[in-house]
Amino acid sequence: MTGQIRVALVDDQSLVLEGLRVLLETMPSISVDCATTQPMELVTELRRKPVDVVVSDIRMPGFNGFDVVKRLNSWARPIPVILLTTFDEANLLDEAIAVGAKGFLLKGASPEDLLAAIEAVATGGQWMSPVVTNSVRRATRAADRPGDAVSFDTTLTEREKAVLRLAATGLTNKEIAQTLGLVEGTVKNYMSDLMIKLDSRDRTQAVIRAIGAGLL
Repeated sequence: MTGQIRVALVDDQSLVLEGLRVLLETMPSISVDCATTQPMELVTELRRKPVDVVVSDIRMPGFNGFDVVKRLNSWARPIPVILLTTFDEANLLDEAIAVGAKGFLLKGASPEDLLAAIEAVATGGQWMSPVVTNSVRRATRAADRPGDAVSFDTTLTEREKAVLRLAATGLTNKEIAQTLGLVEGTVKNYMSDLMIKLDSRDRTQAVIRAIGAGLL
């Protein structure tokens, strides 16, 4: 993609919306083309003037963020949506993936992560925050047995963290590679190194241990 990434924002809380708009307008690669507290107003505006990425709150009265995703995905030329939420709830990420959102972030995410998410989604990728999904929670409970504590390397590079974030959402190595602009073999190597670093038998356990250690 050349030029600025055109972004539309929707959040029913005016102060949050304004803060997000001001933040994104400080980023040279971003152009905020639309910012509204009304989801249906957003949809109408995007019919007239499409953008590259929509950043939407999830919990809004009436027409919520999941509805925004489903509506924009139904168009002949779908517009990718990044969903934002204040709530660290596994079911929200599960539903975001189910309805076809391309990104999912907590509102407490860093500006760097928000920018990275927008850039990834604008170029056809995905970006999901490392919220623990229900499937990972079940795996955590199964692995949480007395005497199972181990020590492992807690030094991860930013690229390794990015790979684990995407693995936490259930993406395959091929999908992770497409999202990060890598070749699949490189992602396989990252996953192998991560399983060694985190003393894990598989990628699910690596994600669990990284989250448990506060590495993501």
